[in-house]
Amino acid sequence: MEFDLIARHFTRATPGAVLGVGDDCALLAPTPGMQLAVSSDMLLEGRHFSPQDSPAGIGHKSLAVNLSDLAAMGATPRWATLAIALPEENDAWLTAFARGLFRMADMHGIELVGGDTTRGALTISIPVLGEVPPGVALRRAGAQAGDDVWVSGMIGSAALALAYRQGRLFMEQIDAARVLPALYLPTPRVELGIALRGIATSAIDLSDGLLGDLGHVLERSGVGATLEFSTLPTLPVVQHYLHEAVARDCVLAGGDDYELCFTAPAGKRDAVTAAAQSAGVPVTRIGLITAEPGLAVIDTNGQPLTIERTGYDHFAA
Repeated sequence: MEFDLIARHFTRATPGAVLGVGDDCALLAPTPGMQLAVSSDMLLEGRHFSPQDSPAGIGHKSLAVNLSDLAAMGATPRWATLAIALPEENDAWLTAFARGLFRMADMHGIELVGGDTTRGALTISIPVLGEVPPGVALRRAGAQAGDDVWVSGMIGSAALALAYRQGRLFMEQIDAARVLPALYLPTPRVELGIALRGIATSAIDLSDGLLGDLGHVLERSGVGATLEFSTLPTLPVVQHYLHEAVARDCVLAGGDDYELCFTAPAGKRDAVTAAAQSAGVPVTRIGLITAEPGLAVIDTNGQPLTIERTGYDHFAA
């Protein structure tokens, strides 16, 4: 039964692999001279998605969040494996899940080359492998005092959508419809990460919240940062709710953005802009790296904002 399920839903041609789905292991031949970038995120029903969510959307997001890690390293996606626990065999659910998964895979040229299925609470893990030339991978360490802090796209929308769905924030339905896609269908910034090779001094993807994730960069780099709240890029509908404390928290610490936060020397602002244009992704300069450790967010008057939470806690109740 397991092998029939894999054959029906997850077996496709893998011309970029020596051997793909169907054996005990996949056989891969990395491009000579390239380094491998490897990452894996796990998604649990009830923790990372709801039982009522679209299976195609779950397939999309399951791969997208892992591709976002490759993007943060400036790596080109190559291969993925899928380990999935299912409470029961459901062909209709799996067909839609696979459609969303492979649509995202085809967008980024990544091949599914193996994995495993078993019975259990719905759990999805998709290890991904990418390639990057030696010495140019973007890393969390490397930010220098005087560097600009940048962020791609818009932030806060996914967290605002989750707050709405959980009943922690009232939103008009027309407003909620504008932010819900960010939660269900995140866009990994793979092309931007590749374009930032040799330009960015550090990078991270925003999965757990701007302040928490940038904090990892600051810790690894041994520096601090000052951010200007008024410059943080948000959709107009998000700005409409910023008088609510929960909405401000969503922007600063909400998570699930899957945008790139990166640093670059002030002298490379034109290069950053050109890289963003080549990738078709807007970027915004939101602050400055400082020599003194610590992370401050200031308002339009230059006064520090009170920060109650910095990011998502994976082990919180």
